[in-house]
Amino acid sequence: MSANELARAASPYLLQHAGNPVHWRMWSQAALDEAQALDRPILLSIGYAACHWCHVMAHESFEDADTAAVMNELFVNIKVDREERPDIDHIYMQALHAFGERGGWPLTMFLTPQGEPFWGGTYFPKVEQYGRPSFVTVLRAVAAAFHRDRARIAANVGAVRRALTRAPARGGFELSLVQLDHIAAQLVTAIDTVDGGLRGAPKFPNAPILELLWRAGLRTQIPAYREAMRLTLERMSEGGIYDHLGGGFARYSTDERWLVPHFEKMLYDNAQLLECLALCFDAFGDDLFLARARETVCWLEREMTHEGGAFCAALDADSEGKEGKFYVWTWDEIVAALGEEDARVFGKFYNAGPIGNWVDAHYPDGVIVLNRLDAKRPATEEEARLAPLRQKLFDARASRPRPGLDDKIMADWNGLMIAALVNAGTLTGQRAWIATAARAYRFILETMSYRDENGATRLAHSWRAGVFVRPGLALDYAAMMRAALALHEARGLPEAGCGRDCLADARAFAQTLETYHVIPETGLLAMAPSDAADVPLRLAPTGDDAIPNAHAVYLDALLRLSAIAGDPQPLRRADALLAALEPAIAENVVGHAGVLNALDLRLRGREIVTAGPLRRPLYEAALAAPFIDRFVMDVDRPEALPEGHPARAQLAAAGEAAAFVCAEGACSPPARDVQALRARLMG
Repeated sequence: MSANELARAASPYLLQHAGNPVHWRMWSQAALDEAQALDRPILLSIGYAACHWCHVMAHESFEDADTAAVMNELFVNIKVDREERPDIDHIYMQALHAFGERGGWPLTMFLTPQGEPFWGGTYFPKVEQYGRPSFVTVLRAVAAAFHRDRARIAANVGAVRRALTRAPARGGFELSLVQLDHIAAQLVTAIDTVDGGLRGAPKFPNAPILELLWRAGLRTQIPAYREAMRLTLERMSEGGIYDHLGGGFARYSTDERWLVPHFEKMLYDNAQLLECLALCFDAFGDDLFLARARETVCWLEREMTHEGGAFCAALDADSEGKEGKFYVWTWDEIVAALGEEDARVFGKFYNAGPIGNWVDAHYPDGVIVLNRLDAKRPATEEEARLAPLRQKLFDARASRPRPGLDDKIMADWNGLMIAALVNAGTLTGQRAWIATAARAYRFILETMSYRDENGATRLAHSWRAGVFVRPGLALDYAAMMRAALALHEARGLPEAGCGRDCLADARAFAQTLETYHVIPETGLLAMAPSDAADVPLRLAPTGDDAIPNAHAVYLDALLRLSAIAGDPQPLRRADALLAALEPAIAENVVGHAGVLNALDLRLRGREIVTAGPLRRPLYEAALAAPFIDRFVMDVDRPEALPEGHPARAQLAAAGEAAAFVCAEGACSPPARDVQALRARLMG
């Protein structure tokens, strides 16, 4: 087949390559069959729409006719959007790690015609530089090795397969609060005490690690643990990683100060950070955190929301062929927009002046990344002057060519943001965020769910322009299950109405995970379902990545389902899953921060049961408690509680309104008013 087939794709990333002279295929059994018929190796290129270095390699090599001719002659070339197919991406990224490489995107892998990896890398330059061979040199050498040294290729394939399927050794990791405290005591020493985050660069938000320390602070009352999250969010909120004009956080910082980001904005990062901002605002009362949360939700609603209500995946880092071009400024541009006097006032707070604060190959004369890292927090009257200046710059920026929007709708990332909006909205009193979440939830269920031939509720992983990528993956169900339970808890608020029985949805998502994703031999969740026809190897990753791991999210959801529904079965399943994860945790404790956070919830979570015809103020106070370690069960009648629930005997005496705080099989005396309930929760 001598053509580029990506014009038939729905993915914005694949469509970016539809005009390449490379004869790109999409991932499919047909592409593998073609490679086998031709006895050619496969060149697999994986990236995503917002990836800067993916664009660089595309411009240098994939758009070049001479390079494309070599690719077309020697390989069957397959292009994959890692966000559409994280299951495929994970297999080959793990293979690259097995070769001893760090990994990253673009991911460039060389496969046998059967799809087995035998070598790979990331970005390859078009011309030789700094001791790295040119891409064409690599292509010719790999193709020659494939045809001349099949024994070596087979040895590489076998070694990678053994590495990918190796089970962790059984270890003596103890699932206990004592162990969690020990881990936190070690981990907090890695925190940058000046700028927050883990020391060094590049610097990522690492929300699961921040949450692990936050939970340790709640357990131990040691201030340094929660201070780690507070400091990190404060520095990020003042840094260049935050968009001070439009809201929202970029993916990571290239330096240790949060000054210069890679400018892509991802839905999943902002979902995790929204929950962290809400926790910090609730605990410390610092308006900076609420302001950044509000601005981030405004960005989400303005720039990232599909007309149907669901959320788009990402904004590109590049525009006009340069990374960050949309976001950076020259001093002359700021003066032109604000005038000399206002520009000086603005520059005092946002590190802006005639000499820029960032220089790189695209900006040799220096440009300005807006930030407040070295400025004092504006006083009230100063903020009143700065706000209209920011708006003027925002309006001026709006006339620039915009970064590309990856407008595909992904079930897992939407689930993360839906839950974050509900959790942050209930904690901070921003109920409009809950309505935004409910609209997105309704879109996912109405547009992307379907019944399979067995009657199971299934989800598509992504949707764009009427085209689905399905079946869904493990995180799709886990994240949407957690979203469903957050909305179910908040169902007594009018903003949470979505026209669905969210508790029934959560149960259905759990059942689909158990039916299609559990590996019987280990009890772990495979990313891909058992009926996926085009996955060469079903892997069950357990550790954290930039995107939360399905096991951590599913554990959280199982614990919430058990408490909210009064059903012990999901709790038993969570305990079994935690036991199955022990060997993996023992091998890489820090890499399983998300699972350890679920363990903390298992051991310390508290149910708040509200009952009685006049319970509404108590119910709202229960929802306003930090979501991180509470479950809310709102009941109309005592008999609605299952047999054996510790609050059932007391509900008969609830009267007009009562709330009970339950933990470890026992419940507090009834709290009759909001003040009494808050006192119970503080105790």
